[in-house]
Amino acid sequence: RVRGRSRMTAAATARRDAYASFRIPAFRFFIASLLAMTLGVQIQGVVVAWQVYALTRDPLSLGLVGLAEALPFLAVALPAGQWADRHDRRRLATGAIAVLVACAVALLALTATGALAPRPGGAAPTALVRFVYAVLAVSGVARAMLQPARQALAADLVPIELYPNAVTWRSTTWQAGSVVGPALGGLLFALAGATVAYAVDAALLVLATLCMARVVPRHARARAGAAAAPGGILAGVRFVLRDPVVLAALSLDLFAVLFGGATALLPVFVDEVLRVPAVWLGWLRSAPAVGAVCMAFALAHLPPMRRPGVVLLAVVAGFGVTTIGFALSTNPWLSLALIATGGAVDAVSVVIRSTLLQVRTPPALMGRVMAVNGVFVGSANEIGAFESGVAAKWLGTVPSVVFGGAATLAVVAVTCVLSPALRALRDLHSTPVASDRPQDNT
Repeated sequence: RVRGRSRMTAAATARRDAYASFRIPAFRFFIASLLAMTLGVQIQGVVVAWQVYALTRDPLSLGLVGLAEALPFLAVALPAGQWADRHDRRRLATGAIAVLVACAVALLALTATGALAPRPGGAAPTALVRFVYAVLAVSGVARAMLQPARQALAADLVPIELYPNAVTWRSTTWQAGSVVGPALGGLLFALAGATVAYAVDAALLVLATLCMARVVPRHARARAGAAAAPGGILAGVRFVLRDPVVLAALSLDLFAVLFGGATALLPVFVDEVLRVPAVWLGWLRSAPAVGAVCMAFALAHLPPMRRPGVVLLAVVAGFGVTTIGFALSTNPWLSLALIATGGAVDAVSVVIRSTLLQVRTPPALMGRVMAVNGVFVGSANEIGAFESGVAAKWLGTVPSVVFGGAATLAVVAVTCVLSPALRALRDLHSTPVASDRPQDNT
């Protein structure tokens, strides 16, 4: 009894330590890999977009750049989740990042040889542009394999009482990389050229690979994989549908992104609503990530969250309110503050949702459930951008964003009524954990 009480005291102390997760070496290597990979991918995205547009002079080509990665990602996501549950997750994650290194090296080689240099006399050969899309498609497959393996592996690095802390730092790292990466990519491209930018991209991805190879899970089962993982490729889908809390959390995030996002229409707001110089487009695009980083850093230093279900409903509602406010604002500074606030409250929902997924999912299903989460999150951004464009075409820019924010509030109200289990959630740490979770004997 005394030892049990001491363990509870140690767990409570760990929760109050904002940097508790970083005291675990495997988590430090994991975060270093995540940051290096995020920076490399963001640098590559900026340079590829510039090069493809310079080669084709066709705005549609920019949409095809995203589509070339998104479609393979969605096609492979669910099978990748099953692979993550049946094989060594660290090796899968390391191998997937190594494939990203190969893609970066391929783009580096094409650029260094001058193959991707703009043609003054006309557009680039179609076969060359298609090859770039093919490289991006391979990159999309690699990221689809990486996502469930890496997220499932993350649950094996820290004890359960540190899940919220670890998720918060992972979110902070990703958001920070998403802010710094594009700026660094643009700076390298402008000052040193595409070849140097791709070289830095490849070096960062090599670093990410080496760091991921140093990540050692806490449990032997995670290191060896789970060859006898129950169920098939759709087991993760069935689990999400049967767990009312997880289903409600994922649905809230999905519909908030589908209806509440105004990012796709930012160029229109800059030009026609706010009437500010084009530099504001970059500021407005960066503002949600800046708000998310600030909020995630604050969450790491705050006490454990009480009534997380109610908090999740409140922050998604707050996202809807900030979306409506942004749509109605004609003051650029107010708009900047509102969209940054939207990113901040969205960071809270990311921490709650990710922690719930890790706490409630059995280890043998972790990869497949994380794959379902990836499909929800990955597809929502593209479909949400399409929905925003269609709604703006039919309703006008400002009314369409107001409608999206109002729809988000309606989804929150419906979820509040239909999901008493989410409302009743008292503590992220007290949620039921599957009986087959490996015991923490440290």
